[in-house]
Amino acid sequence: MSDAILLDRISKKLGKREVLKDISFTVQRGDIFGYLGPNGAGKTTTIRVILGLFRADSGLGHILGDNIEQDNSRRKLGFVLEADGLYDNMNARENLDFYCQLYRVPELQRSKRIEEMLRLVELRDRAGDRISTYSKGMRQKLALARAMVHDPELLVLDEPTAGVDPSGQVEVRDIILNLAHTEGKTIFLSSHNLDEVQRICNRIALIDKGQIKIQGELDKLQEGVGQQELIIDIVAGTADKAEVITKITSQLLALPYVAHCRFEAGHLYTNLNGQSDVSEIVNILSREGIGVEQIKKNRISLEEIYIKAVTEAER
Repeated sequence: MSDAILLDRISKKLGKREVLKDISFTVQRGDIFGYLGPNGAGKTTTIRVILGLFRADSGLGHILGDNIEQDNSRRKLGFVLEADGLYDNMNARENLDFYCQLYRVPELQRSKRIEEMLRLVELRDRAGDRISTYSKGMRQKLALARAMVHDPELLVLDEPTAGVDPSGQVEVRDIILNLAHTEGKTIFLSSHNLDEVQRICNRIALIDKGQIKIQGELDKLQEGVGQQELIIDIVAGTADKAEVITKITSQLLALPYVAHCRFEAGHLYTNLNGQSDVSEIVNILSREGIGVEQIKKNRISLEEIYIKAVTEAER
């Protein structure tokens, strides 16, 4: 089975500036793939190469097994970019019917397909209203329906929740998850919203200054960074003396695997590098008369992975 997207050593200059520098990554079929990076990193240019709006200066690319420069590859994908592609003077059904014709959906299938898409994005009750009356969240949901009306295998989404209120963001995320897990679609999601990516994506790539800095399965990247946070809930009243806190902090920081620790509102937060011995930490607390109610381990967040990768690139 071929990958949904394969980019191999793709480079692209705009004017004299090299925007993409030999970037390579794969999006596997069934992925919700998060594509991250600062402003100006090369995300939009990558999307334009994938969509055939830009031709790469060098390198190879394939979409669902077809060469990225062939029209056939783009018939299998749908996309939502910054401009949602909707016509304000039309209603939802008219917009979807227009795109059915554009994508050459057989006439006998159009009505059924339009109703399926309106049901998917929960806009049937507003399907007769002009798009000019829609909120940003409603427009984004209809844009997803518009991108799916020809039943593509792959969806390319560029900041699909940007400018959408929190409840609308949840609705858009739910639609994306449904498309991936129920409809079996592959999703390529470019986003600045790290929390959103961490919630729904299984694999990611991070681009900075035109180069891919990290990529892979999110779970393995979180494990591979080698750092986790230990949260110890302290028995009330057992760590309220400044001298005790100072002494324990000093002892904990002396351990080779403790990178940072702090007491805050009845909790001890400890950042651990590599192999750690939780029992040793608990013993130190116990010797100083500090009781422990609960211990939790948190993996490093996507935000921390992102900051670490971008910061190292600047050195």
